[in-house]
Amino acid sequence: MSNPLRSLLEEPRPSAPPVRVWRDWALLAGVAFVGVLEVLLREDMPLPGLSLVLGVGLAPLLLWRRTHPLAVVATAFGAVAVVDLGLIATDAPALDVYTMIYFLLLPYALFRWGSGREALAGLAIILVPATISFVFNWSGVGDAIGGVAVLMSAFALGWAARTQHGARERRLEQVKSDERVLLARELHDTVAHHVSAIAVQAQAGRALAATRPSSALEALEVIEVEASRTLAEMRAMVRVLRNESPVDYAPQPGVADLARLAGASPAGPRVEVRVSGDLIALPAAIDAAVFRIAQEAVTNARRHARNATLIDVTVAGDRATVSLAVRDDGDPGTAEPAPEAGYGLTGMVERALLLGGTCQAGPCPGRGWAVTATLPRQVAA
Repeated sequence: MSNPLRSLLEEPRPSAPPVRVWRDWALLAGVAFVGVLEVLLREDMPLPGLSLVLGVGLAPLLLWRRTHPLAVVATAFGAVAVVDLGLIATDAPALDVYTMIYFLLLPYALFRWGSGREALAGLAIILVPATISFVFNWSGVGDAIGGVAVLMSAFALGWAARTQHGARERRLEQVKSDERVLLARELHDTVAHHVSAIAVQAQAGRALAATRPSSALEALEVIEVEASRTLAEMRAMVRVLRNESPVDYAPQPGVADLARLAGASPAGPRVEVRVSGDLIALPAAIDAAVFRIAQEAVTNARRHARNATLIDVTVAGDRATVSLAVRDDGDPGTAEPAPEAGYGLTGMVERALLLGGTCQAGPCPGRGWAVTATLPRQVAA
């Protein structure tokens, strides 16, 4: 078996297809209305009663074209094949229903939402009524080529949409993976720092044990605290690490570096940074996450906020959490960020979730767009 064919057969169905949306019901209503209208207005329509039953009666299958693409194709095109064979056997005229153009949505959905095996099986089913039509209702080479081209276009569009969606999903997963690795590197730096502190305290306690027992006891208390913190952060690092990428030992920016984001931009809005509350002695991973989320949100606002003059960055800390809000004053009703901005947002959300916090983005009640995040003061173990 060739590799392309094997790859197609092993292609799984896309995850979480939309069940039904309002557009499906509108489409169904439109098909039914046009079908009835065609039967009433076309005087040259052969077998109008059967045409109405077949064209409008099969239209509800559109509601299940995403969740059950092969079953829908088999039912619709199987019914057409049976009717065609019956008409041929009784020497009746072939059906000519313009409304049944909606059938092109079914092969599109088959290649968009079906598995590789379902796509091949559905293709074989579709070829049955197509072959019957070509053999018994031949109308010329031009019509045959046009029919094949239209059908193949439906297949190609469905596969193209599937491929594009799959590429975006893989890109989003890559962004999440990169964020996990980056966070693991930062946690590695923190763990290394704690282990070094444990080693220093152990050496000091051992040196002072004979002459100053109380100092040795204090060193053991420090070691206990550092060891507990190190264990929690090591668990977090193991939980988020996804590959063995080399570790970057460069210091990571944090809350103290947020001032870098402030100031006016020659090609964008002004950025104001306000920091308040208890933000001392934050874990390195939380400290770095606050800066990176704020940096990504400011970058997105500068690129995508229309007619914005100000980006406000607010960071506040208390005994349990650190809160971050980045808001701009762009035009109301600003569209969602472009796909490349969505990748950055995915990374922010992934980082916050891995640390036990939350991150959300959306339009403000009045004007502009806001990114808000809440992170715990301690890394989730």
